[in-house]
Amino acid sequence: MKRFTVCCFSNPIHKTRNHNPDKKLRNSMENSRNDNGEHAKQNNNNDVAPITSSDRTNVIVNHDFSLGMHSWHPNCCEASVVTADSGISHGVLDPSTYVVVKNRKETWQGLEQDITSRVKPCCLYKVSATVAVSGLVQGMVEVMAILKLENQQSPTNYQFIAKTCVFKEKWVRLEGMFSLPSLPERIVFYLEGPSPGIDLLIQSVTIHLESEPELERQEGVTVEDENLVVNPNFEDGLNNWSGRSCKIVCHDSMADGKIVPLSGKAFAAATERTQSWNGIQQEITGKVERKRVYEATAIVRIYGNNVTNATVQATLWVQNPNQRDQYIGIANVQATDKEWIQFKGKFLLNGSASRVVIYIEGPPPGTDILLNSLTLKHAEKIPPSPRPAIENPAFGVNILTNSQLSDGTTNGWFPLGNCTLSVAEGSPRILPPMARDSLGPHEPLSGRYMLVTNRTQTWMGPAQMITDKLKLFLTYQISVWVKLGSGINSPQNVNVALGIDSQWVNGGQVEINDDKWHEIGGSFRVEKQPTKALVYIQGPSSGVDLMVAGLQIFPVDRLARIKHLRRQSDKIRRSDVTLKFSGADASKLSGATVKVRQTRNSFPVGTCISRSSIDNEDFVDFFLKNFNWAVFGNELKWYWTEPEQGKLNYQDADDMLNLCSSNNIETRGHCIFWEVQATVQQWIQRMNQTDLNSAVQNRLTDLLNRYKGKFKHYDVNNEMLHGSFYQDKLGKDIRVNMFKTAHQLDPSATLFVNDYHIEDGCDPKSCPEKYIEHILDLQEKGAPVGGIGIQGHIDSPVGPIVCSALDRLGILGLPIWFTELDVSSINEHIRGDDLEVMMWEAFGHPAVEGVMLWGFWELFMSRDNSHLVNAEGDVNEAGRRLLAVKKEWLSHANGHIDQNGAFAFRGYHGNYAVEVISSSSQKVLKTFVVEKGDSAQVITVDLQGL
Repeated sequence: MKRFTVCCFSNPIHKTRNHNPDKKLRNSMENSRNDNGEHAKQNNNNDVAPITSSDRTNVIVNHDFSLGMHSWHPNCCEASVVTADSGISHGVLDPSTYVVVKNRKETWQGLEQDITSRVKPCCLYKVSATVAVSGLVQGMVEVMAILKLENQQSPTNYQFIAKTCVFKEKWVRLEGMFSLPSLPERIVFYLEGPSPGIDLLIQSVTIHLESEPELERQEGVTVEDENLVVNPNFEDGLNNWSGRSCKIVCHDSMADGKIVPLSGKAFAAATERTQSWNGIQQEITGKVERKRVYEATAIVRIYGNNVTNATVQATLWVQNPNQRDQYIGIANVQATDKEWIQFKGKFLLNGSASRVVIYIEGPPPGTDILLNSLTLKHAEKIPPSPRPAIENPAFGVNILTNSQLSDGTTNGWFPLGNCTLSVAEGSPRILPPMARDSLGPHEPLSGRYMLVTNRTQTWMGPAQMITDKLKLFLTYQISVWVKLGSGINSPQNVNVALGIDSQWVNGGQVEINDDKWHEIGGSFRVEKQPTKALVYIQGPSSGVDLMVAGLQIFPVDRLARIKHLRRQSDKIRRSDVTLKFSGADASKLSGATVKVRQTRNSFPVGTCISRSSIDNEDFVDFFLKNFNWAVFGNELKWYWTEPEQGKLNYQDADDMLNLCSSNNIETRGHCIFWEVQATVQQWIQRMNQTDLNSAVQNRLTDLLNRYKGKFKHYDVNNEMLHGSFYQDKLGKDIRVNMFKTAHQLDPSATLFVNDYHIEDGCDPKSCPEKYIEHILDLQEKGAPVGGIGIQGHIDSPVGPIVCSALDRLGILGLPIWFTELDVSSINEHIRGDDLEVMMWEAFGHPAVEGVMLWGFWELFMSRDNSHLVNAEGDVNEAGRRLLAVKKEWLSHANGHIDQNGAFAFRGYHGNYAVEVISSSSQKVLKTFVVEKGDSAQVITVDLQGL
């Protein structure tokens, strides 16, 4: 496969423009990577032989100008044919026939040809042109191939095909591919690009059909079985492969025969790599369809530069028709220099693509990537998972042996490490509060505790094997009292941990800095049968004695909890409503039929969306039908809107905001700053204090002035309990100043703190007490904190643990929102259980004023096994559970108007429609709103016209 020069795919390209020579319109293309687009560079020899093909399959008429200017037209400039015997020279090496395009006053002026009748939809075409430049050329200039797509009823669009870098007096080959999902009314191909005043020289142009949608198949091979990668095992050498800004070589062995293919007879090496994104690639434009799921499988290893292991990643580069570049990480693996390893992953294209390239990248520069094979097929659909059969779940029954130490011994327990276990008296006799909420009335504890002494490592403590006691897919709650011995001089973490085979599972943690008893509450679930499982208590520094009392592990009853939450929700989310009807004859009112239907609950339920997702009309349809709030996953974050200093990209956020505002969807602004250093752009991290202060102020001013009044909420400085970049660089006052400035710039927005692990009991850094202390500190210094964000990335949720956190935070009197809720399970029924629990916990708590899901569409979630809708649009059981919960939150009532002209019912707060049907079958439809509040409401409905 011939390689062609590409300078940079991140330059601006036209989407719509005015071909008036005095004016042009250009849209900038976004690039989601922070490497300045340089990953698309390739080198090539500029000495190119002319294209002489006279193949009748060429879409271009008069491709070599042997018929003069027939079928060609200059675009707002002049053009003429130069022949070998004309005596005219532009300094190029080859004196053969070519066209010179001159008197160009704009970069978009060039040579064009109408190809409308000669291209077909969904076919892949290859473009090849031999071009040069002449005139006032300084250094390197760009020449581009473009398609102009015209429809009478919509704006003209421009689809970029390819570009190349051209030097004066050198013929250069420009090559690229394009595919059109559907055909516009008119298609014009043209060449453009050099600066005004520079002449564009064109020797020949060809456009050939590379492939059609229906590929030839072997007998018995289905579309799903076809590998879309050509020459996947390098049996045909490097045909169809190219280096991504590096050299590629085909081998049958390396390292004196120590490296041989795992399968087949050959493998490829991407070598002389100078950037981590350098690697081996293949163009698959036209082979992948939008809204279909594909699975890529690669066999790789690394070699050289004294690197023994490194991350290798399969990535998809997609260029959309509007020139937005998108990079999709398909999968990655820790590869070694010792053996081949296979990895696989899936992807889906939401929108149309003008170019698609799959490539392997990742290791540090200087390390070779070895690729034995790469396959790409339509992903097999996975059948829905059945609900797990759990026999005798024994809700509320402790699975541990001798947790009360009733016989005065530690029978059933063993020391982990060389510590010593003994029994002592004097621990609390009451259940810890979170366990009490789950278990209800319960026998008192024994008052005995395990004393753990002679601890020489933090992980030493009491342990018990529980392998045979666990049941798959049950959610277990953990409850225990813990205390530390005397002599501690710094805060100590105490953790209930589980060893499930080789995996450490966090069962709850607490930070202790006194001599009191503390509750640990946590949860866990096992979804694959372990060969070994134990529970142990660990954490304090060596030499610190540990006391453990009343440790219990018991399965929780989700249905019983939801039953309780329904009763609680009725008290806080419903009101008694009396409809008083007026405006109609009393004889028509009495006994008339009334049908009340709630159309929208006032409790906000929103979701995270992304710019690429809104190109998928199926995604948009589900989003608009089922959510009334939105938050942008990345597109408002600083690293997205300004990846390089001074280069702002608000187009993605603008597009998403336009979709939301035009459909009455409220939006949260996430986030102005992010305190965790790993999320901060390198150009910001390199700044001195003065420049950083200015950059922070500019960020606030640019963002909040641009979107003033458009976002209802802002997460001002994300995850301040887990990061401190801005505080470390600019001092403690910077956090308060961020809130103050944001409020001054947009007083209408509610300003939130936002953090994770608040509600699950597993992170001492962000326990409710720490969060309360953090919020009060900000408020005392004048920060206008108006809301509390709990992200809600939770595993195995247990209602009382979540509710306990909400109760404690509720004392601040601020609205609480779950801002990034997601749950995860390999079984979609269990995932639905978890989601249902969390939705009811939020709805049933008076301090919670809204829930935002952190996405719902497969392959576009931050966590595996958390989606509600499969990638190709099928709603799974977890998604159906969400819809069922939301349906349950809508009130309906039927009856008749009483003799007083009234109709009474009890309903959730929100929007309603009421239909009244008189005895003579006359109908009137009216709407009304049940406002939030505890008191009964009387609403007057005018039935004039009945």
